[in-house]
Amino acid sequence: MEKSNKEHPYHNHAGKYLPQEEMLEVKKQKDFLTIGIPKETTFNENRVALAPEAVSLLTQNGHKVFVESKAGDNAYFYDKSYREAGGEIVFEKKEVYKADIILKVAPPNEEELKYFRPGQVLFSTIALTMQNEHFFSALMAKKVYAVAFELIKDRANVLSLVRSMSEIAGNTSVLIAAEYLSNPKHGKGIMFGGFSGITPTEVLILGAGTVSEFAVRAAMGLGAFVKVFDNSVYRLRRMQSNLNSRIYTSIIQPKVLLKALKTADVVISAIHSPEGRSPVVVSEEMVSQMKYGSVIVDVSIDQGGCVETSKVTTHSDPVFKKYNVTHYCVPNIASRVPNTASYAFSNFFAPVLINIGEGGGVENLLKTDPGIRHGVYIYNGILTNSYIGELFKIPYQDIDLLMAAWS
Repeated sequence: MEKSNKEHPYHNHAGKYLPQEEMLEVKKQKDFLTIGIPKETTFNENRVALAPEAVSLLTQNGHKVFVESKAGDNAYFYDKSYREAGGEIVFEKKEVYKADIILKVAPPNEEELKYFRPGQVLFSTIALTMQNEHFFSALMAKKVYAVAFELIKDRANVLSLVRSMSEIAGNTSVLIAAEYLSNPKHGKGIMFGGFSGITPTEVLILGAGTVSEFAVRAAMGLGAFVKVFDNSVYRLRRMQSNLNSRIYTSIIQPKVLLKALKTADVVISAIHSPEGRSPVVVSEEMVSQMKYGSVIVDVSIDQGGCVETSKVTTHSDPVFKKYNVTHYCVPNIASRVPNTASYAFSNFFAPVLINIGEGGGVENLLKTDPGIRHGVYIYNGILTNSYIGELFKIPYQDIDLLMAAWS
């Protein structure tokens, strides 16, 4: 009988066909986090990184949240609410900094930098215009992981938290303008909007980004006549498309801009510069020709301002007059409405923290989430942001290469 050349499926050929153990996917072990919420010490910073509802969500998932006493007071979230949500109230700042993850709005100050230890994770803003080389060197020496929330992107490649703050700032800027325009001391008793038989308020908005878009929405909702100026036709067209309205738009040309300034009741300046200072597009001479009692809200003051007569003011002393024009130039307008802004922070950070825990730690999340990775500027003590490195002459490395080398 002819022998078949076909091998038996269980024939032992160099051990290949021996019964094998079933290979199952090994799930990442959940990591239970300790999260610290310090009280903000930066002047005029009234927001807090997590609202009590977010603390409740995190503690229900097995994480520990340490909240410094009175951390939420300025945003109208009190210790009792955090305690009822499962948070642990601590009364010494150094106790908060014993947590694995530190969540702040403003960057840590000189005193707080001393509390960090190797391996800790810091989520906060950088506030680059306020920093110096020492700030970054101190964090690098502590060998921490530092993530800037203003650099974190979502799946749509959008700076998600920055957009939320910009939406709030745009809406709030119109409400601020309405408040001062109607004030007999700072404005001239003009009610914002449009009414039958009365010429509507004229609002001039500089810039066509997120702040401007939400300022336009708020102003139009109140019945004002709005003009938008920007140097990009693409951005102007995008704004019209988003608003689904053919509003007045113009490229920034000095003669056209001056003509609009002379008739404007309100000017909202919201031109953002990707790096460095905002461009000055409204000169002092232009301001001198504006109407008596008109109002300027310079949202761009965070980057120096777009109006030549602007100078930084505070929430406690927010306005001044120049040429009988009221100027509101408070940086960080979102901090004027800290309760709303704090909820925006919570909505962003709570899912991120849940993902860190479910993924087995921050290292695993950074490997799988390029949006969060984009926000990292110090990775285990090594600077990874090229712009910061070149600005302060600090050596830096690419985070993708670092993670590949250490994985």
